[in-house]
Amino acid sequence: MGTLRTAPVNLFILLTTALAAALLSGCASSLPPAPQLVASAEYNYKIGPGDNLNIVVWRNPELSMSVPVRPDGKISAPLIDDLDAMGKDSTSLARDIEKELAKFIRDPVVTVIVTSFVGPYSEQIRVIGEAAKPQILAYKQKMTLLDVMIAVGGITDFADGNRATILRTGDTNAQYSVRLKDLVKGGDVSANVEMKPGDVLIIPQSWF
Repeated sequence: MGTLRTAPVNLFILLTTALAAALLSGCASSLPPAPQLVASAEYNYKIGPGDNLNIVVWRNPELSMSVPVRPDGKISAPLIDDLDAMGKDSTSLARDIEKELAKFIRDPVVTVIVTSFVGPYSEQIRVIGEAAKPQILAYKQKMTLLDVMIAVGGITDFADGNRATILRTGDTNAQYSVRLKDLVKGGDVSANVEMKPGDVLIIPQSWF
């Protein structure tokens, strides 16, 4: 539990520092532009706290049920008191459940279906600053900056959209400039870029 408590605190400090730097520096234009395409291997969704899982045990309906992933990243199910789920994909978790159930029944066959998506903290997209609805979003494969803007309702009238930046926490905290005003207000699709798991979109306020 100590690790789970420390990670959000460290992330909060990181985000606060990054936002302060973006608001005070006024030099987002000196950052490299975010790459339009993100070269990465095929993405597999990782389970996180708040997800809901449908566990199906073949020929054992009494062991099949829907369960939430607790804030500590674990699940509880019939014959299983506590099992780590956070950070695993559905197939890996199904195999782990089979190992636990094999202590009680012969050759269990388990399928895990994620029915609501939040994802682990490290892969969530965070939008802070002058968004209409700043919030945390679950990452989806091939998610783009425009998808994020639609989800948060665009930018406020006080936003300096073309000084917005992406903090790429999964890439040694690299920072990139993005042109939100051109994208959202001007409809310039060339300003659209792909997001990566763990990205933080920082939208500063305009001083004019």
